[in-house]
Amino acid sequence: MELPFAESWKIKMVEPIRKSTREEREQWIKEANYNVFQLKAEQVYIDLITDSGTGAMSDRQWAGMMLGDESYAGATSFFKLKEMITKLTGFEYVIPTHQGRAAENVLFSYLVKEGDIVPGNSHFDTTKGHIEGRHAIALDCTIDEAKDTQLEIPFKGNVDPKKLEKALAEHADKIPFIIVTITNNTAGGQPVSMQNLREVRAIADKYKKPVLFDSARFAENAYFIKTREKGYENKTIKEIVREMFDLADGMTMSAKKDAIVNMGGFIATRREDWYEGAKGYCVQFEGYLTYGGMNGRDMNALAIGLDENTEFDNLETRIKQVEYLAKRLDEFGIPYQRPAGGHAIFVDASKILTNVPKEEFPAQTLTVELYLEAGIRGCEIGYILADRDPVTRQNRFGGLDLLRLAIPRRVYTNNHMDVIAVALKNVFDRREQINHGVEIVWEAPLMRHFTVKLRPIQK
Repeated sequence: MELPFAESWKIKMVEPIRKSTREEREQWIKEANYNVFQLKAEQVYIDLITDSGTGAMSDRQWAGMMLGDESYAGATSFFKLKEMITKLTGFEYVIPTHQGRAAENVLFSYLVKEGDIVPGNSHFDTTKGHIEGRHAIALDCTIDEAKDTQLEIPFKGNVDPKKLEKALAEHADKIPFIIVTITNNTAGGQPVSMQNLREVRAIADKYKKPVLFDSARFAENAYFIKTREKGYENKTIKEIVREMFDLADGMTMSAKKDAIVNMGGFIATRREDWYEGAKGYCVQFEGYLTYGGMNGRDMNALAIGLDENTEFDNLETRIKQVEYLAKRLDEFGIPYQRPAGGHAIFVDASKILTNVPKEEFPAQTLTVELYLEAGIRGCEIGYILADRDPVTRQNRFGGLDLLRLAIPRRVYTNNHMDVIAVALKNVFDRREQINHGVEIVWEAPLMRHFTVKLRPIQK
């Protein structure tokens, strides 16, 4: 008999979590203005709002923190981090930052100007915010198949080469670079194939444009290339990672995902002009070049996490748990972005809350309902996150409206996945009774979903 699958680690430390009552949750979500970001962590039973900075570090990482060099300039921790990044990616120039959006802020301060157009595959919220905040345009060139949540294709996060070529043919003089997000978070944690990365590189070379990878989950992307793309089944994750980054000019990374640290990020590039142009902004916004926005101990943990999480067993354990939750939702007939992505399940709210019009934000409504049901905190990746069009100021309803259930790495067991699945089933079973959504009471002009205030619509 074949042995069942088990985790590639054992538990060394635990943290208690508390269940709450329905009455408590009703009061708490009201006080939070129906925005789960505004809940207190102690008011949440199972927290799936993000996989960013919420993972459990390894014993090697904790040991590395004890050896952190906190020197202001020239810390040994920085050089350990730089050595690991260069070993994995081939990029010579490294700028540490406190997280991914800081890396974007530093690099885009140099690269993005008013009137620019930055094509890519479903820019995530901070990426889009840093582009649009500079009065530039984030142009989505994701393949159309990504919008069909029930379609099963292996690389649903791909850039559409025809859309990208059209953008460059029409606007080459306004395009400073092409960005590819690996994996494609907004499209449902979907991977990008090596073949697609080669196609993007070829188009970029034709128009003499650099390519930047948004690399928060690059290791998960490499796992999917290994398991889904012909010719890569016998290559190691590290070999695939190096081949991926050989097709890019640089990267930004929120290390809080695939490096499994609580805080950290960086810019890495092979272009000296990018490094020279960005480093002044690092000093201005983050800190000196050999610590950026990070402590020495965090840089040590980050370097070790990059090494550990570019090994197959660690990634397999993580992605198998996402697949486990997907299979449980399949049992209940609950629609999500298929196939299951690397870091989360993206539930298709528009196919569940069919009585809630898009103007009343179905995915946010589903997010609130799941919290009320069992104290589970997910995150809307949909019409609220999409913000308003910067020109017309109208809500953008053209994309997907999803409830993201982002699973922290090495934190929850499959018993927790069972609770999540059954709680969602309970909401799914009463979906016909949910006829009204929420409306916006107050919103920020950019990246509104973090602080938006909402109220239920009463009719």
